[in-house]
Amino acid sequence: MIDLRSDTITLPTEAMREAMHRAELGDDSREGDPTVRRLEETAAAMTGKEGALFVASGTMSNLVALLAHTGRGGEVLLDPESHILRSEMGGIASLAGLFYRTIPSVRGAPDLAELGAHLNERLVSNKLATALVCVETTHNSAGGAVIPLDYLARLRTLTGELNIPLHIDGARIFNAAVALGVPVAQIARHSDSMGFCVSKGLSAPFGSVLCGSSAFIERARAYRRMVGGAMRQAGVMAAAGIVALETMVDRLSDDHRRARRIAEGVHAVDPRLSDPRLVETNIIMLEIGHTGADARTWIAALEKHGLKAGAWSRKSLRLVTHRHIDDAAVDAIPAIVRAVSAELSRRSVKVA
Repeated sequence: MIDLRSDTITLPTEAMREAMHRAELGDDSREGDPTVRRLEETAAAMTGKEGALFVASGTMSNLVALLAHTGRGGEVLLDPESHILRSEMGGIASLAGLFYRTIPSVRGAPDLAELGAHLNERLVSNKLATALVCVETTHNSAGGAVIPLDYLARLRTLTGELNIPLHIDGARIFNAAVALGVPVAQIARHSDSMGFCVSKGLSAPFGSVLCGSSAFIERARAYRRMVGGAMRQAGVMAAAGIVALETMVDRLSDDHRRARRIAEGVHAVDPRLSDPRLVETNIIMLEIGHTGADARTWIAALEKHGLKAGAWSRKSLRLVTHRHIDDAAVDAIPAIVRAVSAELSRRSVKVA
């Protein structure tokens, strides 16, 4: 079975398992866990930030960042298809107590003129203060799109003029850095804080790291406890995260190459299904609206042919490459899609 539902299904490497077995441990929420500290120091150095905090997930990373930047209250500006709004169960409002305003965006990049028009430095009689601006790169809903560095620089200038903090949801930030051909610190420098996952394409089994200034991380540590994220001997998991950062970043380019090959192969089957020009990292979106079959029908048919995919909407599927997908799997996918497309087409004709 070729499983392209997500890069979250990746299993730890043998080196990670060995590091987990031998990890030096302590109580992370008391005197500290030495392996967790090593992971946090490594992450801070790689992102060019003063400090870092190990948390359970990317969702927790974003929630803690929202709280640490705002202390509850105020307005957050972000794009309507961001992970924070689409996939984090409304925590921005129900847990962080924040109002949000969506800004029209292109492939995850909010329109700067529109965003600038809604930036408010302070609370006034008829307007909330802007508490935070958030962007996501790579952008999940935009098919793994990478926000360009020049855009981030202009956004940073815009928010910096009013002293409004900028948070980057960088769950797959190392995919973005590899795609741009730059160290991850060159992306992080345009933000006040950034979170990234050591799972997903980096293959660790668990966890994310939130990075920022020392003062920000001190606040974030308190909010992590508030939301139930204080951990004990977390070095067992942090050890895998260290190995992930040391050994798994460079190989992400293989996932990107294979994703483009899948998109090209599917495009050759039916150009309406996929546009290879939109594949920048390890995510491919398949647009199936024209086929007359919905996502659930496609997923069931694909699985019968040996391919697992994920639904993104009723009319689109998401495929995600990762280290368990090799070139042989990539070569098999266009034929599977062709067979399913023909099968569903015949079924549609019979129904008609």
